[in-house]
Amino acid sequence: MSKHVQRILSFVVLAALLSCLLPPSAAAAGRFTDVPASHWASSQITRAVDLGLFQGETSTRFGLGHPMTRAAFAVVLCRFFDWEMVTPDQGSYTDNQDPDAWYYSAVETAYAHGAITSQTADFRPADSITREELAVMLLRAMGYGTIAGLAQDLPMPFRDVRTNSGYLSMAYALGLISGTSATTFSPDQAATREQAAVILMRLYDKLHAADPGQVGIIASAGDDADFSGFDAVAVDAGRLSHPGHIQLSHAMKEEDAAALTGSIQEAGAKALFYVTGSTSALKGDAAETAAILKEAVEDGGYDGLFLDLPRLSDASKSDLTALVRALREALGDRLLYVMAEAPAWQGTSYGGYDYAALGASADRLVLRVAAYQKESDGFPIAPLDPLEEVYYALGELKDTVSADRLSLLVTTTATAWDSEGDRTGTLSGEELQELLEKRGTTRYYSTRYACAYLTSDAEDARVVWFLDETSLAERTQLAKLFGVSQLCLSDMTSLPTA
Repeated sequence: MSKHVQRILSFVVLAALLSCLLPPSAAAAGRFTDVPASHWASSQITRAVDLGLFQGETSTRFGLGHPMTRAAFAVVLCRFFDWEMVTPDQGSYTDNQDPDAWYYSAVETAYAHGAITSQTADFRPADSITREELAVMLLRAMGYGTIAGLAQDLPMPFRDVRTNSGYLSMAYALGLISGTSATTFSPDQAATREQAAVILMRLYDKLHAADPGQVGIIASAGDDADFSGFDAVAVDAGRLSHPGHIQLSHAMKEEDAAALTGSIQEAGAKALFYVTGSTSALKGDAAETAAILKEAVEDGGYDGLFLDLPRLSDASKSDLTALVRALREALGDRLLYVMAEAPAWQGTSYGGYDYAALGASADRLVLRVAAYQKESDGFPIAPLDPLEEVYYALGELKDTVSADRLSLLVTTTATAWDSEGDRTGTLSGEELQELLEKRGTTRYYSTRYACAYLTSDAEDARVVWFLDETSLAERTQLAKLFGVSQLCLSDMTSLPTA
């Protein structure tokens, strides 16, 4: 490398370092004369411009306080999502027929990606975009039109919303758009350029946050699993019961559990003693049960406990809360994970979980999302961890449990259904892969449910629903939007299929 080139690179690096030392607001104020350093949106305007999402109305003026036009927002959406631009010979709207218009390709690209629809014949490119229209376009661009359509039946705090209520409540629940007061959204109010910049930067920060960490559950010492990169791994080794007194039985040979625990810890993850049981496990004295579990954790050399008491009814709520509080005290600095059935929208709802109390005591509250099964012309529709149920559960708990204490359970095994629409069991990752490679098997992906499925025309004709990498990415993104920083894999030997 020549000295001349080295000198140029040195100046570039120095300039970059110095620019990082400047307060963001100072950069905005220096670039645009109409953006005061003290303005609430100054730093976000700077970031949006630096990322190439926005341009000033002139080289020195941003257009602070000016309404954002519908055409301009279509352009910004294309930049934000990095969509490949399309330029059809004929536009999709009566007022978007000039291919030389600066917004022509952006409007057509937004249309191609579902951000806008053909519900009206015209697009009105020069009109100011309202707060309602902005929310709808943004949620559709994110692929959440189906969930937003369902969410219109959910309660919302804004009394002035008459249309597109699902979109507006979802934009609010995800923390993208605030109300103009505690009870008003002002849907018909024009969105300004700085408001659009701030909203998009909120979304940018959520999408570009670190990916959630992972915890996994392993049930067999013979399973071949890679523990590297996991925050924690739970060894499915204990069962609680109450045949007249509280009793803990081991579901795995102690030497096998010890070998797994050692391998987990050698990989840099925390090893958790996973224990499950029925409602009867809550019959005993909470302090006594906690002492038994603490002893099992200590004797096994575990770093903590993972408690899973599924499908509890309302009558068990106070007993579970008492046990978890006793466990928190007994375990001290050791980790405490607690599984809970998530609030349900369409699936079966269980009332035995005081989410606020459990979230306050446990290091992680792991949510098991409600499943449901429907039929369409005899075809079983049974998506795993339905995306709308994930949204509903996280939305219900966002003001109840701190997001950094939540973990989302992801079902990594597949569910099989026969030709009569009856569930026939679960498939491991290995069994699923064998079926996918079998002649007569056809694989599909349902964008409606964000879940993969396959059909087989073999003698054992069946339908199998499963989460693949695309499905996992969808659930990961939704978790990130709510600030949830960990996923829990239900069976770490059955990872999502590519």
